[in-house]
Amino acid sequence: MANTMMRGIMYRGVPGEMSVENISSPTIVDQTDAVVRITTSALCGSDLHVYRGYQGGVPPWNMGHEAIGYISELGSAVSGLEVGDYVVIPDTVGHGQLEMKPESLDFFGNGAVIADGLQSEYARVRFADSNLIPIPLTANTTNTTIEQDYLTVSDIFATAWAGLDFSGFETGDSVAVFGAGPVGLLAAYSAKIRGAANVFVVDHVQARLDRAASIGAIPVNFAEQDPATQILAMQPGGVMRSVDCVGIEALNATLDHEPDIILRQMVNVTHVGGGIGQVGVYMAQPDTPGSPLGSTFSPTAAFPLSDFFGKRLQFQAGPVDVKLYAPMLVELIRSGKAQPHFIASASISIEEVPEYYARFNKQEEIKVFIYFPRD
Repeated sequence: MANTMMRGIMYRGVPGEMSVENISSPTIVDQTDAVVRITTSALCGSDLHVYRGYQGGVPPWNMGHEAIGYISELGSAVSGLEVGDYVVIPDTVGHGQLEMKPESLDFFGNGAVIADGLQSEYARVRFADSNLIPIPLTANTTNTTIEQDYLTVSDIFATAWAGLDFSGFETGDSVAVFGAGPVGLLAAYSAKIRGAANVFVVDHVQARLDRAASIGAIPVNFAEQDPATQILAMQPGGVMRSVDCVGIEALNATLDHEPDIILRQMVNVTHVGGGIGQVGVYMAQPDTPGSPLGSTFSPTAAFPLSDFFGKRLQFQAGPVDVKLYAPMLVELIRSGKAQPHFIASASISIEEVPEYYARFNKQEEIKVFIYFPRD
């Protein structure tokens, strides 16, 4: 693929602007690399932090961190994969070495360590043996919904599942999920799969709340009344687990930014001895060319520690290494026990992506998938 071009989505440091451009196709750089021909990518809520100018590395860079496709090239040192294998690309790639203690994760599509993204026709994946996620050969790769199912393993399904783990979830627990974007909907879906009792989903966008109700969750509109008050009226004593799938761009009832409001609401609504998981991105950064509005948010937030302490709650937060969850989630999808494609609202070509960033930013879409020609 040397000296060839492909179509990809580029961010050049201007909030609200994404462009479709001809960019250089990736090649094998190290013999542990693979090049994957992408068949489906997607827009993620995390991409909107970049789109709005709040987060990012050094522009310009290729956007995107969710993809599935076929291996088109392999370095000579890759031993566990073959050209033609059907694989999911995880949103974070490991360093290819044994980690004696946890290490930081490198993300596709944010312009920090990795300038390459996955909203493009091809992608280079370093240390392919330890990073790519194989899909069963029996998967019907021409079935749109099945491909959407497997793509969610690259980020949002794994992140949603981990959010429940972070909260200490156990079968039979009641759960409150804050945010009904793709991760929030999949957190609620995961809770249902895992045997939760009541599952409440908090948001203000009616289409998202309707989608939550479609999987048996109880919708709660925070713009109508304090969500903790609403949930406590239905679940006296509170829920055992709460999960924040919104993060730093949390909104209050008047739809103004109030980054710590969900932290307070989760502590209020979580039962004594329960737990809280946070997977909504809370990563403030200073103003830079890649995040010109980064200083909009503070790296610190008010936390109701007295109430948290008095209720003996547990709290875990952070980015998720999806590779740890991939085998289990792939098997759930393969067996038909999980069908996470229900979150889809649009399937588009890469030429339509800038328009759909704008629609997604205005909450007119729930989950947007990007399809590439297979020829």
